[in-house]
Amino acid sequence: MKSLSSIVTAVPASGIRKFFDVVSQMKDVVSLGVGEPDFVTPWRVREASIYSLERGYTHYTSNYGLLELRQAVARKLMETEGLEYNPEDQILITVGVSEGMDLALRAIIDPGDEIIVPEPCYVSYKPCVIFAGGVPVPLCSDAANEFRTSADKVAAAVTPKTKGILLSYPCNPTGATMPTDEMQKIVDIAVDNGLYIISDEIYDRLTYSGRHCCVAALRGAYENTILLNGFSKAYAMTGWRIAYAAARPDIIEQMMKIHQYTILCAPIMSQMAALEALQNGNGDSDEMVTQYDQRRRLIVSGLNQIGLECVLPNGAFYAFPSIKSTGLSSEEFSERLLFEEKVAVVPGNAFGDCGEGHIRCSYATATDKIETALERMEKFLKKL
Repeated sequence: MKSLSSIVTAVPASGIRKFFDVVSQMKDVVSLGVGEPDFVTPWRVREASIYSLERGYTHYTSNYGLLELRQAVARKLMETEGLEYNPEDQILITVGVSEGMDLALRAIIDPGDEIIVPEPCYVSYKPCVIFAGGVPVPLCSDAANEFRTSADKVAAAVTPKTKGILLSYPCNPTGATMPTDEMQKIVDIAVDNGLYIISDEIYDRLTYSGRHCCVAALRGAYENTILLNGFSKAYAMTGWRIAYAAARPDIIEQMMKIHQYTILCAPIMSQMAALEALQNGNGDSDEMVTQYDQRRRLIVSGLNQIGLECVLPNGAFYAFPSIKSTGLSSEEFSERLLFEEKVAVVPGNAFGDCGEGHIRCSYATATDKIETALERMEKFLKKL
């Protein structure tokens, strides 16, 4: 028997799923691990999907996705960001931003191309670069700069092999956001060097101070940027697996080609639900964001009080406290906390080497559970 793919086997499994699988077998665990809203998808959105099934909407759609949904996405991007995308050939409906990311990377990468990836970052970014035949070039950030990368670091990382840069603000796992002036400097570097920018903005509506900085709307960015966004976080629609990509027609055409041969189209019932969310779901989303903001302040204040230094995140729904004072690695800390006090967090090294010394705590859970988790964590720290 010949061996399996050396490229795939060399990539470790997700550090998030490892802890999620353990938690699923334990009782009385308070989970701050999985980045999933604890809210149920709003009824109006669920009802739209149910009604679509009752009307017999059970067939394939265009490879690009329902035109009506693409038109709604185009209207949203024009109204909120002043961006003009033709729904006919500049918007592609994908099975979550995860698929959109995979499509974008495969559409631009030739073997050996380098992609700059600021860390800490979502667990799939570097593996997806590798699976596409590229070479991820990590840029480390830390709490001193609120886990933001910088234009200087990006400029220093550019080589003749650099093909693009992958950005994600607000960021998973740190909750970091990027000031517009610094993001503009990064865009200028990309434009000057002819680089693609892949911007994952799935947490755009979960920005708690100031206005979200949409990369494609910055000066000079439109032609270079592949904008990825979706419905999972802001509309509590994780299981629906529905998102979109917006870019130049030639880029979308290549992404659609891969999508066409591997996925064909996103599920029509999810597309119908997404359409309802865009048209009528912003009020529900705003209510969720208000509650996330309250939880954000609660968990960060609590973590600092029990001795785990934590920067106040400005976006997403994650806190990324330091556990360096304990003398434990992030994996040791997370495993012991889980088995000794039944609190699930994710070790920081799951998000890249510079995440070591931290843990990710999701506050997309009820206030009483956050309070219980903090109490158990304090008890754990006192035992160390």
